[in-house]
Amino acid sequence: MEKKNEINGHAMPGSASTDQILEKSSQKSLREKLMEFLRKNLLVILTVSGVLVGVGLGMMVRSMNLTKAQMTYFAFPGEMLLRMLKMIILPLVVCSLVSGAASLDTRSLGKLGGIAVAYFLVTTLIASGIGVALAFIIKPGVGAGALNTNNLGLESVSSNKETTDSFLDLARNLFPANLVAAAFRSYATDYKMVAVGNDTNGTTLYQKVPYGTETDGMNILGLVLFAMVFGVALRKLGDEGEELIRFFNAFNEATMVLVSWIMWYIPFGIMFLVGSKIVEMEDVVLLVTSLGKYIFASILGHVIHGGIVLPLIYFGLTRKNPFSFLSGLITPFTTAFATCSSSATLPSMIKCVEENNGVDKRISRFILPIGATVNMDGAAIFQCIAAVFIAQLNNTELNAGQIFTILVTATASSVGAAGIPAGGIITIAIILEAIGLPTNDLSLMLAVDWIVDRTTTVVNVEGDALGAGILHHINQLEMKKHQQEGELSEVQVEAVANVQAEEEGRMALRKEGRWVDVSDTV
Repeated sequence: MEKKNEINGHAMPGSASTDQILEKSSQKSLREKLMEFLRKNLLVILTVSGVLVGVGLGMMVRSMNLTKAQMTYFAFPGEMLLRMLKMIILPLVVCSLVSGAASLDTRSLGKLGGIAVAYFLVTTLIASGIGVALAFIIKPGVGAGALNTNNLGLESVSSNKETTDSFLDLARNLFPANLVAAAFRSYATDYKMVAVGNDTNGTTLYQKVPYGTETDGMNILGLVLFAMVFGVALRKLGDEGEELIRFFNAFNEATMVLVSWIMWYIPFGIMFLVGSKIVEMEDVVLLVTSLGKYIFASILGHVIHGGIVLPLIYFGLTRKNPFSFLSGLITPFTTAFATCSSSATLPSMIKCVEENNGVDKRISRFILPIGATVNMDGAAIFQCIAAVFIAQLNNTELNAGQIFTILVTATASSVGAAGIPAGGIITIAIILEAIGLPTNDLSLMLAVDWIVDRTTTVVNVEGDALGAGILHHINQLEMKKHQQEGELSEVQVEAVANVQAEEEGRMALRKEGRWVDVSDTV
């Protein structure tokens, strides 16, 4: 009986044993899913953890009252991250743009370039409009007339550069006289006083004369333009240019391998970047209470533009969920928040856009370096708010012409704004000069720039990423359209060939007298 039951037990297994097997398999699959999730998102988890740990570490070290020298040593790992990211920018931008421009068809390149310029221009104009509107609604400078650089212990920041010269320098930097020098220097106008004669009283008259100087900092705008044009020229060469195109493609891929290695250092570097910034803070309570409305208006503008406007534009043009697209870019956004640099975020942005969102390499490596240089939506928002804030601070009523000037100047000057921390402060000086306001209050902006610049950079890189996604979608539609047109033309050619062959056969039979047309018999 026992044997029989045993046999019966094996022949007809009970539900309990089946459930156990299913439970084990489900547990195994759950464990595998968890491991797969961790493997895919480990870098994101580590990067976000790096920011949180950095805040805690900074608060803890802040209570130790470190000297300036000790603060420098504490910030060293974060400084190394910035140096690594900046090191990779030049080969990444030049090689990716040459490779991208050479791999795209000239017609599609022109079309995509036109769409990209329109997208950048429209989004920056919208951002400027949001900034001005919020500044007039929140009124951050009203009632803050007593606020000055002295009671906050700030140094004055002055800019004597003419608005015209600022835009002329932008045009000059588009065409660098020396490409090697453009890798580490930019053109900038300075002034000197030159004696031009005497007046009737014998007093010497002086005139301010502009002259060209070189300033430290990569001329990324000139390098971008040269790389694009050089890539198009290589494609025009045909077979002769293939060798050089392959060289830049290989260089580009090798650079991306370096980027993948650097990205594993990002969580550690970010921890010390954020921690050191918290340690260096002066009297943050006084600054936030004094400039709280300005900070609030700027961050609210970034939330509206980055959380509503840009996703709506993406959805309207692609009919896809923008937030699922953005969810794959947490690492670049965290890097942008920590480094405050669009250029430094570029390497991780290219990698994540391609790997997590499936954007075509030709599109991402063509458009993202351009976007990191010319697309500054977040900067346009805080620059417009800052300009109106300083006007309110000085009890100056802005007329319609001045408001229009702010919008246009902020949109145009954001193109040349450096993708580095505090790069937008100089742009505010251009706007203030254009509307005739003093620039001596700029130090107030600089005092809280480390707060506002973080959300500014996140919005800047979000605009670039969504632009790449939109161009990828448009390019996919164009490719499908051309494919369908090609198939249709093949069918039409085949149909015409069949008709011609049939007609020729009919004519041949008629000649031989063996063809009888149905219409003739009727």
